[in-house]
Amino acid sequence: MTLIEELSAWASGTRLDAVPERVVGLAKSQILSQLAAIRAGLAHPLGRRLVRAFGPPVQADAGGSARVLAGLGSWLNLDDTAYAGHLANSTVAVPLAYVLALGLDGRALLTSVITANECAARVTAAATLGPFRGQTAAHTSLVGGVAGRLRAQDAPAERWADALGLALSMPPWTLFPAYVGSDARALGALVPVGMAMDACDAAEAGFGGPRDIIEHEDGFLARFATVPLPEVTTAGLGSRWHTDTLSFKVRPGGPGIDAAVDCALELHRELGLGAGHAEVTEVVVEASLYTVQVDRTSRPYLAGPDTPAGALPLSMAYAVATALLHGDLTTADFMAPAVREAARWELAERVELVHDERMTRDLFSSVAPFGEALRQAGDRGKEWTARFTGVTAAGPAGSSPVCAEPVDPARSLEGSTKLTPARVTVRLADGRTAVRERGIPIGGAGEETSRSHPELMRAKFLAQGGDEGTAAVFADLEHATAAELRHALEAALATGAGAVRVQRRGRRL
Repeated sequence: MTLIEELSAWASGTRLDAVPERVVGLAKSQILSQLAAIRAGLAHPLGRRLVRAFGPPVQADAGGSARVLAGLGSWLNLDDTAYAGHLANSTVAVPLAYVLALGLDGRALLTSVITANECAARVTAAATLGPFRGQTAAHTSLVGGVAGRLRAQDAPAERWADALGLALSMPPWTLFPAYVGSDARALGALVPVGMAMDACDAAEAGFGGPRDIIEHEDGFLARFATVPLPEVTTAGLGSRWHTDTLSFKVRPGGPGIDAAVDCALELHRELGLGAGHAEVTEVVVEASLYTVQVDRTSRPYLAGPDTPAGALPLSMAYAVATALLHGDLTTADFMAPAVREAARWELAERVELVHDERMTRDLFSSVAPFGEALRQAGDRGKEWTARFTGVTAAGPAGSSPVCAEPVDPARSLEGSTKLTPARVTVRLADGRTAVRERGIPIGGAGEETSRSHPELMRAKFLAQGGDEGTAAVFADLEHATAAELRHALEAALATGAGAVRVQRRGRRL
């Protein structure tokens, strides 16, 4: 069997009874979290333009709904991550559209989401050591879109294999200047999910797809991976759950910003800065090389209040300055009038981002975003690591995270962590200095989040204007009837006047 055929055979037969309870619990939080992200997208002017262009989130055409839901939930960086990829833009959005269209119950939604997670994360992990990471890896949404729809439709394995092969035949290649420097970022998940829907339609009509497109010598991994890891595509199916690696977003902001913002919020409360900024003389943020690189690539696109919507969530200086001044960072901070407040831009000019080598090693030691891939690659990952870090394997002791011998890709991912560390130092004109450091941000994969994610995601949903009754349905989703689920989704996705409100300050996560 090819990789696609093996993955399709497993995915087409998944049943919720075979999924561990902890994984089901994570998926319930993931669904509620993505509904909050969709509501946030709807409340932003760019989200409203997206709806004008492509229609409302609930449409007669389930494929159209899937595309719009994918677009609305992605570009503010409120979508959750895993090893590997930004999954929920496809793996939650598409099942939401199809369970509504097909009148399915909560168990069917959970089964579809978890199955889609596992398929999309595995293909993304196989190409993680390549040119695309995070939301720029559009192939995540290709696979997640196909899997989310076909599992909801209970499609046979043959259709899965053809649809996945067709979807991966012409995967999008993201161009970073457009992604960061324009409104195109809002289409970053919408377009590949639309391609996934087309692939499913074609497969249903009898189109055949290349079954070996993932591992072919001139196929997907050959083009999208510097160090291909084809073996992880099917390793441990049914026992190694990539859903175990979920990290949840509690605030908007790009890769690596979360821990620094958590620190800044603590410093705001400690120092009592209020809305003033003149007393702050310097802010130093120390972080991993990954965080520094993402911030560095977005800096050319920063233009104060006129910064493109694609670049603003990636700006460490803007996020930290906002958190220090206002004691919060919400979706409202990424639109007018907040983005036109002079004080936050003046303080942002005093924020310096510095690379900390220890934090880079910590980042690579955790499962996500690519530490696990490097451990699986072993010596094969040395070239990729050297390019990424600028440090060769012969560099300083402890500087290279690459293992000489690859680890077994079939081992469990339970207990995974995502370390994206940051240390924030604030110096004041009166001579005071305050420092905060955090390894795993609030909501990041780790022991604390494994205990707290249901309440964290409930608070996230309520902060975006969701109601308690709807949140309660998703907390007990495996027991929700089709009618109960429809009512809850219609309430969560309501787009009438006043139904979706911008997140208000004062509700802390």
